[in-house]
Amino acid sequence: MSAAIREPRGRRPWKPTPARLGLYAFLLISALFFLMPLYVMVVTSLKGMPEIRQAHLLNLPAAPSFAAWSKAWFAACTGLSCNGIRVGFINSLRIMVPSVIVSILVGAITGYALSFWRPRGAVLLFGVLIAVAFIPYQVFIYPLVRIFSYLGINNSVPGIVVIHTIFGLPTMTLIFRNHFAALPEELFKAARVDGAGFWRIFGAIMLPMALPIIVVAVILQVTGIWNDFIFGLVFAGRENLPMTVQLNNIVNSTQGEREYNVEMAATLLTATVPLVVYFISGRWFVRGIAAGAVKG
Repeated sequence: MSAAIREPRGRRPWKPTPARLGLYAFLLISALFFLMPLYVMVVTSLKGMPEIRQAHLLNLPAAPSFAAWSKAWFAACTGLSCNGIRVGFINSLRIMVPSVIVSILVGAITGYALSFWRPRGAVLLFGVLIAVAFIPYQVFIYPLVRIFSYLGINNSVPGIVVIHTIFGLPTMTLIFRNHFAALPEELFKAARVDGAGFWRIFGAIMLPMALPIIVVAVILQVTGIWNDFIFGLVFAGRENLPMTVQLNNIVNSTQGEREYNVEMAATLLTATVPLVVYFISGRWFVRGIAAGAVKG
């Protein structure tokens, strides 16, 4: 017998081919293009207004200072009050956390029921949910305002949590239903033979296998709910305005001096939570998309 051919181990030597150099150049230019606005925002937030008036947009700050960040957080005027954007940050957390949990939980249960249990009218219900996802939100605002006023939950945190749950349900149901439908049906049948019921199968089998999709759902819901403007403006009430509404009030204020450094700092503070969530769970997001979020 001839000796087995041994394949070389380790990484292959890097060869600077024209195609590879072109790919890296394209990626570098794309990264610079998308990072340039972030760079401008950061350096502007660290400058004082006299330095900003010199119009050297890309220059590093001569004397970096976090005074603008402190003012944006504690003392920026977001309307009639000048308590900074921290009030809106707390309000956004109060809105986002229960909204994300409830919408994902309801969507997971609904998707699980439509994929394995298939109650009567399941196909029709799924079609209605998907159709509603394509209807503009503005169509529902006035009827929902009337209904919530009648129920006494308008201008409250529970009311806006219900709103985000309602409008997040079609998307959450779709991704969870597609993920569960791609799982082997033998797992479900084996659990049924062992005597497990609806909730036991859901909690002990389906949810542990849906971790990548749960991460996808968390990123989608956190991004959508945290960045929401119109629902927060209409349904949250004056005492519960989220950060996006307060940021709009800061940027569009026409009274006194236009403090661009404070506006940039407030904008970066507003974007903190979605960025942190994405950087922590970005690897799971890609895995979840590949594992079933786009499967039928």
